[in-house]
Amino acid sequence: MNFSAEWIDYECTNAFSALAIDYLQQHNSLGSFYQHTPDLSGIESAIRERAGFNTDRDTLVEVLNRQYAEINTSEKVKINIQRLAERNVFTICTAHQPNLFTGYLYFIYKIVHAIKIADELNNQYSDYHFVPVYYMGSEDNDLEELNHIFLNGEKLTWDTTQTGAVGRMKPKGLETVIERIGGELGVYQHGSSLIALLRQCYLESASMQEATFRFVNSLFGSYGLIVIIADDVLFKKKMLKVFEDDLFTQTPAALVAETARQLAEKYFAQVNPRDINLFYMKDDLRERIVQLEDGYEVHHTGIHFTREQLEEELKNHPERFSPNVVLRGLFQETILPNIVFIGGGSEVAYWLELKALFQYYKVPYPLLLQRNSFLVVESKAGQLMEKLELGTQDIFSNESAILNEIVRAKTHHQLTLEKEIEQLKKVYKTVESLAGAIDVTLTRHVNALEAKVLKPLHNLEKKMLRAEKRRFEIQRDQIQRLKSLLFPRNGLQERVENVLPYYARYGQSFIDLIYKHSPTFQKKFVVLKEELDNNL
Repeated sequence: MNFSAEWIDYECTNAFSALAIDYLQQHNSLGSFYQHTPDLSGIESAIRERAGFNTDRDTLVEVLNRQYAEINTSEKVKINIQRLAERNVFTICTAHQPNLFTGYLYFIYKIVHAIKIADELNNQYSDYHFVPVYYMGSEDNDLEELNHIFLNGEKLTWDTTQTGAVGRMKPKGLETVIERIGGELGVYQHGSSLIALLRQCYLESASMQEATFRFVNSLFGSYGLIVIIADDVLFKKKMLKVFEDDLFTQTPAALVAETARQLAEKYFAQVNPRDINLFYMKDDLRERIVQLEDGYEVHHTGIHFTREQLEEELKNHPERFSPNVVLRGLFQETILPNIVFIGGGSEVAYWLELKALFQYYKVPYPLLLQRNSFLVVESKAGQLMEKLELGTQDIFSNESAILNEIVRAKTHHQLTLEKEIEQLKKVYKTVESLAGAIDVTLTRHVNALEAKVLKPLHNLEKKMLRAEKRRFEIQRDQIQRLKSLLFPRNGLQERVENVLPYYARYGQSFIDLIYKHSPTFQKKFVVLKEELDNNL
């Protein structure tokens, strides 16, 4: 495989929110919502702040050693786990739910970004050590969001009647999905080994979180990536004070609601906190806790608590309380000695609502880094781009705009009436001057006549372009094929496609390719183009 990389500005893709672009550009309007600038200066301030916080590193290492006890991992991971006990070792973290077979390409990209940042900082700072971490959001119960992948344009879904936290679900019924994938990808160079890996990770695991743990470790263990499952009683005990406040005083909700209100004055608020931001999680149940006049209720169940009963339940079983998006970040930063959090645009958006929450509980707020984005242009799409003579930035325009530019460049006919319209404007300017000299009120009549004449001419221009475009049916079809290859379901490739087809074709080299071309702090969208063999 031979790919070259081209970096373009995010705003040129027309695919990111105003808030995401403004954060990338460090717009002044967002300055009060975060703590550290996303650069090396921000890294140093994040280290200073984190160094003053007493992370329970012993518990962290204990839990990780237990979670990795049955995992065949690299020596680099083992060393990183033990080094987390040292006070000068910090984590670079990204987080995601246990999507089926990693879900979308950006799952891969954000993990690689964390690895690349950790490696870059290890080269920069000899007095510290940095460890990349994938924090698994295994308590998420939105099965419809996590139970499928898109493969060659088709949605493959894991059908299960299980409920509750997806990470706790048993991977039963995945045999047929894996067989379907094998039928599609088994013919490629690395297809059979990939299918064997899926069978090993998913069919031999007791839960989806264990399966995801094994699969991610297989892909990234050689890089030293640590996978952590926060669904653990020892970790939850570190959040007792926060959980108590959330249940009984609603302090977190008040803090985040005020920040969300301020952010919403210019941007869309990604998260609106509930009065209580905890779920009750037990066995195959994960439902919201709501306050009633006479106590508390687990939503959609018959489970009720008095305040005293709920206090006792939290004290005896903190593992039964699961934070939603408002508290998840605080939980993460409490248990990890973290200095950088890497997330997508929507993740950065909701983290910007959390600064006051972190300040209240005196937990260091991490440096927020928007994850890298990629577009992979393989040879088939590259050949179409070459035939159409399109540059990298051109492909982000819509189909009509691309065709319009091709028609204007290739046509032998004049498609604009710009010169003629300018000549008419000069004529009407002269008439306006003559009529105005007689009676100034006549100028309005001249202007109306001018508008009445020019409007049909502008419409005629559009009709001329449409008529000429009909001569370019071949190019229209090529553009449609190109857009379907690069922007499936009319969206960014990374938000639809899964890593499996790329891994089947390229093996571990695909992960290495993403690592090689991942920016660290450069804030650029990366287009990877497969080199074309023009001798064929």
